[in-house]
Amino acid sequence: MRLEPEQQLGEACGVAGFYLPAEFADKSEAARSLFFMLYALNHRGQESAGVATFDGREAHLHKDMGLVAQVFTEDTLRPLRGHFGIGHTRYSTTGGSVLSNAQPYLIETLHGPLAVAHNGNLTNAAQLRTELLQRGVGLISTSDTEVITQMLASPTVGGDSPLARWLPAGDWEHRIAAFMEKAEGAYSLAILTRDALFAVRDPWGLRPLCLGEITWEGGKSYVFASESCALGTVGARLVREVEPGEIVRVDEDGFHSFRGRAPEPRAFCCFEYVYFARPDSVFEGQTVHHVRQAMGRRLAIEAPADADIVVGVPDSSTPAAIGYALESGIPFSEGLIKNRYIGRTFIQPGDHLRRIGVRLKYNPLYGNLKGKRVVMVDDSIVRGNTAGPLVALLREGGASEVHVRISSPPVRWPCFMGVDMPTHEELIAAHKKVEDIRKLIDADSLAYLSLEGMMAAIERGIPGHLPRGHCHACFSGRYPVRVA
Repeated sequence: MRLEPEQQLGEACGVAGFYLPAEFADKSEAARSLFFMLYALNHRGQESAGVATFDGREAHLHKDMGLVAQVFTEDTLRPLRGHFGIGHTRYSTTGGSVLSNAQPYLIETLHGPLAVAHNGNLTNAAQLRTELLQRGVGLISTSDTEVITQMLASPTVGGDSPLARWLPAGDWEHRIAAFMEKAEGAYSLAILTRDALFAVRDPWGLRPLCLGEITWEGGKSYVFASESCALGTVGARLVREVEPGEIVRVDEDGFHSFRGRAPEPRAFCCFEYVYFARPDSVFEGQTVHHVRQAMGRRLAIEAPADADIVVGVPDSSTPAAIGYALESGIPFSEGLIKNRYIGRTFIQPGDHLRRIGVRLKYNPLYGNLKGKRVVMVDDSIVRGNTAGPLVALLREGGASEVHVRISSPPVRWPCFMGVDMPTHEELIAAHKKVEDIRKLIDADSLAYLSLEGMMAAIERGIPGHLPRGHCHACFSGRYPVRVA
């Protein structure tokens, strides 16, 4: 549940795929393994979860609203037979938070079952949806993932000529490539057919997707997930990231790679480093924790403060706070204690609890704060609803001064590539100056990390120190793809 919809950004889901050769797996191995992978990815979406598997004869699906641990039990996992499958955990961007939009989508086609799980957002989804409806394809949801599924089931090239007439059964690589030629925007896909799993990444590499390997006595098998943190839960090691524009097929013959569409200028989402990803995940050869610490170090150089302690807003801001402390020489200390289980209930707070807001989520640590000048490091300010209450909590805990430092630039533009970003009007930095925001949140001082500083922290840690290309549109307004 989201206690305050304005408090934080939502990412557009986590996807996972798991394949074991039949001789290595029992009938429920895939579903059970996908459960634990999704559990590790639950931070990417808490609205719904689902798993689709195939047992050689038929496909099986279970999905529902809620956290992964609430959707799946021994009873719901048991019918999901099969040695390979895909999984999904969702935070809505395109399409509302209702069961009809939960994933994976599973349909029956002329060439067997087809299931799709999607992380991202198609910027031309409305146009593609209209084309499907004009061709007589019925849709039952408002999600762009259903659009993707139907495009794969009945692809077209050069107008309305059905490519399905020309493709032999099971030629899913060409179907996926046909979809990629028409799709614009962000998509990392996990796809299940009767013979194989596919991992697909958009040609800009906007959303993450990685490939892992499990070694068995006498063979190997492959898994993939939105983040590398999910791989270790099933005994897989990280091999590499799926490349932009790449189609990966995993089947009984192993691993195969195809070029689905020529890569565009790379534009990996900076907010994965700032907030979304787990700190133990690896992108572009570097851990997220290391990058966040580097952001904190750079922030200390750009925006020093005369203070006694540095505290982070748990949990995503802790590495940046540690980096700030290391660079500044000001001791790091815990100042806010997070209730890590409040998000695991669907019980809605009453009016009184809504008014006290972040107090449901955080408590001040009085002994550490009393009489101290505090630097509070947070990863971002979006609408501005939580920074003020957090400052008030620190003052209530005894802090004599609160200096707020943000380890990313001001968020001034909405996202169209799969992040549940507020509208331009709702973004506080889009229409207020830094000093106005400082007064609003009642901080003694406020400073953000510069765009140049953030990019230096991200790109200097990449092996070889070669800039890979990143999307920072929410900070700069420079979008890597055309948006309406």
